[in-house]
Amino acid sequence: MDPAQTPQQLLLGRHLLSEEIPFPLDLIQNTLQVEIVQGVVKTSNSFYCHRCGNHQPHLFAGFHCARCGRFCHYCRNCLMMGRVSECTKLVSLPIREKVNDGVSGGGSLASVNFLKWDGSLSSAQKKASDRVVDAVLHRTNLLVWAVCGAGKTEVLFAGIETALKKGDYICIAAPRTDVVLELGPRFKKAFSDVDIAVLYGGSEDRGKLCPITISTTHQLLRYKEAFDVIIIDEVDAFPYSADASLQFAAQKARKKTSSLIFLSATPPKELIRLFKHEEIVKIPARYHGHPLPVPEFKWCGNWKKSLKKGTLPNIVVSWIRSHLQEKKQAFLFVPEIKVLEDVVHLLKKLDPAIEGVHAEDPERKEKVQKFRSGKIPIIVTTTILERGVTVPRTDVAVLGAEEDIFTESALVQISGRVGRSAKQPTGSVLFFHYGKTNEMVAAKHHIQKMNRLAKKQGLLKLVQGKYF
Repeated sequence: MDPAQTPQQLLLGRHLLSEEIPFPLDLIQNTLQVEIVQGVVKTSNSFYCHRCGNHQPHLFAGFHCARCGRFCHYCRNCLMMGRVSECTKLVSLPIREKVNDGVSGGGSLASVNFLKWDGSLSSAQKKASDRVVDAVLHRTNLLVWAVCGAGKTEVLFAGIETALKKGDYICIAAPRTDVVLELGPRFKKAFSDVDIAVLYGGSEDRGKLCPITISTTHQLLRYKEAFDVIIIDEVDAFPYSADASLQFAAQKARKKTSSLIFLSATPPKELIRLFKHEEIVKIPARYHGHPLPVPEFKWCGNWKKSLKKGTLPNIVVSWIRSHLQEKKQAFLFVPEIKVLEDVVHLLKKLDPAIEGVHAEDPERKEKVQKFRSGKIPIIVTTTILERGVTVPRTDVAVLGAEEDIFTESALVQISGRVGRSAKQPTGSVLFFHYGKTNEMVAAKHHIQKMNRLAKKQGLLKLVQGKYF
C-alpha cells in the first residue's frame, strides 16, 4: 500500500480487514461514509464470511483469540487473503459517485481518444464488439462465446473505451495469473494514456485503484461495489468455475447497477442457461478466417504398460522424431505429473532440450518463455498450458486422451493451441488414446460444429474451391 494515500484513496471500492488499514477506525468513521461489518457471523447452523460468502461448516475453524479473549471462529476458505474471524472488522467504501481521474492530460472524458490500437476487426469480431459496447452503455450482462484464437481481447477494446468515456471503472478478471500477466502489456499498449493496475498474488500494484484493473479472480475478494464493468475471461477455467466464493467475489466487486461480461470458448451448459438467447453472441471463426484444426484420433495401445517398461508407444515416438527432424515445435499433453516425469526422462534421450512443465514447477515461467523463443523443441505439459500460451507454427498431441482429466472443454482448449497465427493458421492435433471416450468425441464435434457455423455465416476464406 502506498503510504502517501489518503483514507479515501485507500478505501475507495475496497473491502479490507481493519488491520490492513494504517488509519484509526474512529478517524475513518468520522470523515468517510464507510461500511464496517463483522467479518464472520454466526448463523443458525454454521457461520458466514462477509468477504468470500463461505457458509460451509467444514471451512470454518476456531481458536483461542488473544484479541477478543474468546474462542473465535475464522474462515478457512479465504485464509490466504488474510484471516477473517468473528472479531475482525471488514471495512469498505463503495463507489457511488464518479471519481475517475486516471487519465493523463485532463479535459472532458467524452472527448478523449483513449484507444491507441489501430488494428481492424473481422465481421464476427465487429458484431461481438458492438454487443459489448451495448452492454456497457445499458448496464446489461453478456456472454461472448468465442472460439480459441478468435481475438477476444480486441473485441473488448471499443467497449472499454466507451466505459472510460463515461468515467467508469473497468475490471478484466481471469482465473489464472498467467493470463493476467499476458493481458497486462496488451492493454497498457492499447490504452497507453490510462492508468492500469495489474493485480495477482505478490503484485506491486496492490492497493491501487485505476480506471482499468486487470486482476486474478482471487483479488476480487478485496473489492466491494467498485466496478461499473466486470469482464471475466475464461469463465469456465479452474479455479473460478469450481469455486463459489470467486463467483461471489465477482458479484460483490460490481456496483449495484453495472455490466457483467463473460468470455469463453467452452462455456458450460449451466452458464449458458443463465443467459437469454439475446444475451449471447458467438464468434465461431478465428480472426484470420481459417477453420479450427480438427483433432484426429490415434490408437496407441496400452501406453501406461509401455511406460512401466521404460518405453513409449512407437506411434508416439514416431511423432516426436518427425517433429524434431522438421524442427517444428509441439506441445505434448499428458494427464498427470508422474506420467510427465517418466515421458520427459525418455524423450530427453532423443533430444536433451525437451522439457516438461506443470503447475508446481518452480521454473514454469522460464520454461514457457524458452518454448516461446524456440529454445525448447517439444514441451511436455499437464493441462496447465491448455490456455493462455500462444506459440506460432506448433502442433499438439495428447497422450492418454481417454483419461478423465481430458474433458470436452479441456480437449477443445488444447486443440485451440494450434493454428492461431495469421501467418501459420494451420497445424495438426492428435489424440493418442487406448480407447475413445465420449469426451473426445464431444470435443471433436464441438470444433466441427463451430467450423460449420463459421462457414454458414461466410466467415471462412474460400481458396480454389475449398474453405481454408
